[in-house]
Amino acid sequence: MTTMTPAAGMPTTLPAAGTTRPLVIGLDPSLTSTGVAGADWAEALRPKNLTRHARIDWILDEVTDRVKLADLVVIEGPAYSQQLQPGHHERAGLWWQITQMLYRRNIPYAVANPQLRTIYATGKANPAQGHPKQQRARIAKGMVCTFAVEQLGLFCEGVGKYDAADAAVFAAMGLDWLGYPLLALPDEQRRALASVEWPTQNVVAAR
Repeated sequence: MTTMTPAAGMPTTLPAAGTTRPLVIGLDPSLTSTGVAGADWAEALRPKNLTRHARIDWILDEVTDRVKLADLVVIEGPAYSQQLQPGHHERAGLWWQITQMLYRRNIPYAVANPQLRTIYATGKANPAQGHPKQQRARIAKGMVCTFAVEQLGLFCEGVGKYDAADAAVFAAMGLDWLGYPLLALPDEQRRALASVEWPTQNVVAAR
Protein backbone atom coordinates (compact mmCIF):
# COMPACT_ATOMS: atom_id res chain seq x y z
CA MET A 1 0.00 0.00 0.00
CA THR A 2 1.41 3.42 -0.95
CA THR A 3 1.61 5.95 1.86
CA MET A 4 0.46 9.40 0.78
CA THR A 5 1.63 12.52 2.59
CA PRO A 6 0.34 16.06 1.96
CA ALA A 7 2.40 18.13 -0.45
CA ALA A 8 3.47 21.63 0.51
CA GLY A 9 0.61 24.06 0.12
CA MET A 10 -2.01 21.33 -0.07
CA PRO A 11 -5.34 22.14 1.59
CA THR A 12 -5.24 20.71 5.11
CA THR A 13 -8.94 19.84 5.18
CA LEU A 14 -9.44 16.87 2.92
CA PRO A 15 -12.86 15.96 1.49
CA ALA A 16 -15.29 13.81 3.43
CA ALA A 17 -16.19 10.42 2.02
CA GLY A 18 -18.89 10.60 -0.61
CA THR A 19 -18.38 14.28 -1.44
CA THR A 20 -18.62 15.36 -5.05
CA ARG A 21 -15.30 15.56 -6.87
CA PRO A 22 -14.58 19.11 -8.10
CA LEU A 23 -14.17 19.78 -11.80
CA VAL A 24 -10.47 20.21 -12.52
CA ILE A 25 -9.25 20.85 -16.07
CA GLY A 26 -5.68 20.50 -17.29
CA LEU A 27 -4.42 22.71 -20.13
CA ASP A 28 -1.34 22.42 -22.33
CA PRO A 29 -1.61 25.52 -24.57
CA SER A 30 -0.24 25.38 -28.10
CA LEU A 31 -0.90 27.17 -31.36
CA THR A 32 -1.14 23.89 -33.26
CA SER A 33 -2.36 21.33 -30.69
CA THR A 34 -3.73 22.47 -27.34
CA GLY A 35 -4.21 19.65 -24.85
CA VAL A 36 -7.34 19.78 -22.66
CA ALA A 37 -8.34 17.14 -20.14
CA GLY A 38 -10.46 16.31 -17.13
CA ALA A 39 -10.47 13.36 -14.77
CA ASP A 40 -11.87 10.92 -17.32
CA TRP A 41 -11.29 12.46 -20.76
CA ALA A 42 -8.52 14.06 -22.76
CA GLU A 43 -8.31 15.67 -26.20
CA ALA A 44 -6.17 17.88 -28.41
CA LEU A 45 -7.64 21.01 -30.02
CA ARG A 46 -6.12 21.42 -33.47
CA PRO A 47 -7.13 24.51 -35.49
CA LYS A 48 -7.23 23.97 -39.24
CA ASN A 49 -6.32 26.57 -41.86
CA LEU A 50 -6.21 29.38 -39.28
CA THR A 51 -3.40 31.76 -38.40
CA ARG A 52 -2.68 34.71 -36.11
CA HIS A 53 -5.77 36.35 -34.55
CA ALA A 54 -8.25 33.91 -36.08
CA ARG A 55 -6.32 30.96 -34.70
CA ILE A 56 -6.06 32.43 -31.20
CA ASP A 57 -9.77 33.29 -31.26
CA TRP A 58 -10.68 29.72 -32.20
CA ILE A 59 -8.48 28.15 -29.52
CA LEU A 60 -9.72 30.57 -26.88
CA ASP A 61 -13.37 29.86 -27.73
CA GLU A 62 -12.82 26.09 -27.58
CA VAL A 63 -10.91 26.27 -24.30
CA THR A 64 -13.49 28.60 -22.75
CA ASP A 65 -16.27 26.17 -23.60
CA ARG A 66 -14.46 23.37 -21.76
CA VAL A 67 -13.35 25.28 -18.65
CA LYS A 68 -16.34 27.56 -18.03
CA LEU A 69 -17.65 25.39 -15.17
CA ALA A 70 -14.26 24.40 -13.75
CA ASP A 71 -13.45 24.69 -10.07
CA LEU A 72 -9.73 24.72 -10.86
CA VAL A 73 -7.59 24.84 -14.00
CA VAL A 74 -3.97 23.66 -14.05
CA ILE A 75 -2.13 25.20 -16.99
CA GLU A 76 1.38 24.60 -18.29
CA GLY A 77 3.59 27.59 -17.62
CA PRO A 78 5.35 29.61 -20.35
CA ALA A 79 8.33 27.92 -21.99
CA TYR A 80 11.03 30.54 -21.38
CA SER A 81 13.60 28.30 -23.06
CA GLN A 82 11.79 28.84 -26.38
CA GLN A 83 11.93 32.64 -26.38
CA LEU A 84 14.00 32.84 -29.56
CA GLN A 85 12.04 30.20 -31.46
CA PRO A 86 9.53 31.07 -34.22
CA GLY A 87 6.03 31.61 -32.90
CA HIS A 88 7.08 32.35 -29.33
CA HIS A 89 5.52 35.82 -29.35
CA GLU A 90 2.19 34.45 -30.55
CA ARG A 91 2.29 31.52 -28.10
CA ALA A 92 2.84 33.95 -25.25
CA GLY A 93 -0.17 35.93 -26.43
CA LEU A 94 -2.31 32.78 -26.40
CA TRP A 95 -1.20 31.92 -22.85
CA TRP A 96 -2.10 35.37 -21.56
CA GLN A 97 -5.42 35.36 -23.40
CA ILE A 98 -6.36 32.08 -21.71
CA THR A 99 -5.28 33.12 -18.22
CA GLN A 100 -6.97 36.50 -18.62
CA MET A 101 -10.18 34.69 -19.52
CA LEU A 102 -9.85 32.54 -16.38
CA TYR A 103 -9.21 35.65 -14.30
CA ARG A 104 -12.29 37.43 -15.66
CA ARG A 105 -14.46 34.39 -15.01
CA ASN A 106 -13.09 34.03 -11.46
CA ILE A 107 -11.83 30.53 -12.24
CA PRO A 108 -8.82 29.74 -10.02
CA TYR A 109 -5.82 28.51 -11.95
CA ALA A 110 -2.47 26.97 -11.10
CA VAL A 111 0.70 27.23 -13.20
CA ALA A 112 2.97 24.21 -13.53
CA ASN A 113 6.13 23.95 -15.58
CA PRO A 114 6.68 20.94 -17.89
CA GLN A 115 9.24 19.32 -15.58
CA LEU A 116 6.67 19.09 -12.78
CA ARG A 117 4.30 17.25 -15.08
CA THR A 118 7.06 14.80 -15.96
CA ILE A 119 8.00 14.28 -12.32
CA TYR A 120 4.39 13.58 -11.38
CA ALA A 121 4.09 11.00 -14.16
CA THR A 122 7.51 9.33 -13.87
CA GLY A 123 9.18 10.43 -10.64
CA LYS A 124 12.03 12.12 -12.53
CA ALA A 125 12.51 15.49 -14.20
CA ASN A 126 14.60 13.89 -16.96
CA PRO A 127 13.46 10.26 -17.13
CA ALA A 128 15.18 9.59 -20.48
CA GLN A 129 18.61 10.71 -19.33
CA GLY A 130 20.21 7.41 -20.34
CA HIS A 131 19.16 7.77 -23.98
CA PRO A 132 20.85 9.76 -26.78
CA LYS A 133 20.36 13.49 -26.25
CA GLN A 134 18.38 14.06 -29.43
CA GLN A 135 15.87 11.37 -28.41
CA ARG A 136 15.31 12.31 -24.76
CA ALA A 137 12.47 14.79 -25.18
CA ARG A 138 10.42 12.43 -27.36
CA ILE A 139 11.04 9.44 -25.08
CA ALA A 140 10.06 11.46 -22.00
CA LYS A 141 6.85 12.56 -23.71
CA GLY A 142 6.14 8.93 -24.47
CA MET A 143 6.57 8.04 -20.81
CA VAL A 144 4.09 10.75 -19.78
CA CYS A 145 1.65 9.48 -22.40
CA THR A 146 2.04 5.93 -21.13
CA PHE A 147 1.23 7.13 -17.61
CA ALA A 148 -1.94 8.83 -18.85
CA VAL A 149 -3.05 5.72 -20.73
CA GLU A 150 -2.00 2.94 -18.36
CA GLN A 151 -2.33 4.65 -14.97
CA LEU A 152 -5.08 7.22 -15.55
CA GLY A 153 -6.96 4.99 -17.97
CA LEU A 154 -7.40 7.64 -20.67
CA PHE A 155 -7.52 7.31 -24.44
CA CYS A 156 -4.57 9.23 -25.89
CA GLU A 157 -3.86 8.14 -29.43
CA GLY A 158 -3.08 9.62 -32.83
CA VAL A 159 -1.99 13.15 -33.66
CA GLY A 160 -1.98 15.29 -30.54
CA LYS A 161 -1.78 12.35 -28.14
CA TYR A 162 1.17 13.82 -26.25
CA ASP A 163 -0.63 17.13 -25.76
CA ALA A 164 -3.78 15.40 -24.51
CA ALA A 165 -1.69 13.28 -22.15
CA ASP A 166 0.16 16.32 -20.80
CA ALA A 167 -3.15 18.02 -20.03
CA ALA A 168 -4.42 14.84 -18.36
CA VAL A 169 -1.45 14.80 -15.99
CA PHE A 170 -2.04 18.45 -15.09
CA ALA A 171 -5.68 17.65 -14.30
CA ALA A 172 -4.60 14.72 -12.12
CA MET A 173 -2.16 16.97 -10.28
CA GLY A 174 -4.90 19.49 -9.53
CA LEU A 175 -7.24 16.83 -8.19
CA ASP A 176 -4.45 15.38 -6.07
CA TRP A 177 -3.70 18.81 -4.60
CA LEU A 178 -7.37 19.28 -3.69
CA GLY A 179 -7.44 15.92 -1.95
CA TYR A 180 -9.13 13.89 -4.70
CA PRO A 181 -6.21 11.84 -6.11
CA LEU A 182 -7.10 9.68 -9.09
CA LEU A 183 -4.62 7.06 -7.90
CA ALA A 184 -2.14 6.49 -5.09
CA LEU A 185 1.35 7.60 -6.12
CA PRO A 186 4.65 7.46 -4.24
CA ASP A 187 6.09 10.64 -2.73
CA GLU A 188 8.81 10.57 -5.41
CA GLN A 189 6.14 11.52 -7.94
CA ARG A 190 3.87 13.62 -5.74
CA ARG A 191 6.76 15.91 -4.78
CA ALA A 192 5.98 17.73 -8.03
CA LEU A 193 2.91 19.26 -6.34
CA ALA A 194 5.08 21.28 -3.95
CA SER A 195 6.53 23.44 -6.74
CA VAL A 196 3.33 24.30 -8.61
CA GLU A 197 2.08 27.89 -8.38
CA TRP A 198 -1.25 27.09 -6.75
CA PRO A 199 -4.00 29.72 -6.39
CA THR A 200 -4.33 31.35 -3.00
CA GLN A 201 -8.12 31.60 -2.85
CA ASN A 202 -10.47 28.88 -1.62
CA VAL A 203 -10.80 27.00 -4.89
CA VAL A 204 -14.26 25.43 -4.66
CA ALA A 205 -15.76 28.42 -2.89
CA ALA A 206 -14.50 30.69 -5.67
CA ARG A 207 -17.03 29.14 -8.05
